[in-house]
Amino acid sequence: MKRFEGKTCIVTGGARGIGAAIAWRLGVEGCSIAVFDIDEEAGVYRVGELAKAGVEARFYRVDVSREDEVSTGVENVYADFGRINVLVNNAGIGFTGRSIEEQSIDEWRRIIDVNLTGPWLCSKHAVKYMKKTGGVIVNIASTRALQSEPNTEPYSASKGGLLALTHSLAISLAKYGIRVLAVSPGWIDTSEWQVPPRKPSLTPLDHAWHPAGRVGKPEDVASLVAFLASDEAGWMTGVNVVIDGGVSSRMVYLDEEVIKQGLSTLLGDPGLGELVVKLAYKAREDKAVLEKIRSMLMR
Repeated sequence: MKRFEGKTCIVTGGARGIGAAIAWRLGVEGCSIAVFDIDEEAGVYRVGELAKAGVEARFYRVDVSREDEVSTGVENVYADFGRINVLVNNAGIGFTGRSIEEQSIDEWRRIIDVNLTGPWLCSKHAVKYMKKTGGVIVNIASTRALQSEPNTEPYSASKGGLLALTHSLAISLAKYGIRVLAVSPGWIDTSEWQVPPRKPSLTPLDHAWHPAGRVGKPEDVASLVAFLASDEAGWMTGVNVVIDGGVSSRMVYLDEEVIKQGLSTLLGDPGLGELVVKLAYKAREDKAVLEKIRSMLMR
């Protein structure tokens, strides 16, 4: 028997990217799938792909930041399937990269509304039905909740808040037999799960940065979510699981060896990497060498 036979799962942001891979994985393991998304074209496409694989699936146009749409969407899922066992709060939007001085209050509010208020709203309305049988809520957070790049304040804050929401819900909903967990992915290339699918455009350096040897795929996250949502993870609740190929466990020092290894990987030749480093040192010591290199590059 498949792990999710006879169960129904709502996947928000399930039309493309990580959400689509999660919908697929749970679907082929027996789950009926309700895809919540604002992209109708992509949503219809995704449900069609699931149907081809023999998965019972329906698309619901829902903006997770709007309570009226969430409430109606959840009610419709229960009316259509008669049960809600798993909720995956995956829908989210990214950051603009603007400095904090340039970030607008509208940008802040929109990211918080979708990435944090959305999971709260979906949980609030799904619990009404989930507490009848118990179930699992999985929140898709991010390693940006734990570490940051510059100019990601709204996004990082939203994902950090999602981790706090996770352990809070886990305690509040335990009495109903509802487990709540978070998953924090690192770099995941979603190209092949877009609509239409695209080919990844990654460099050897992108892969080499990860101790696991490659950039992550949506299928990696989907496999983890499937485990957490299953009875095999029945003793897990209130925790966050990082899945980032080992990057957040790696201490990074910017020294000559790191630069040399990076150049060697990027150029595909260890000898070239070492040569570039030597040329840089030579150019720093002798301006004539620097001018000669510039002259060669300008030809």
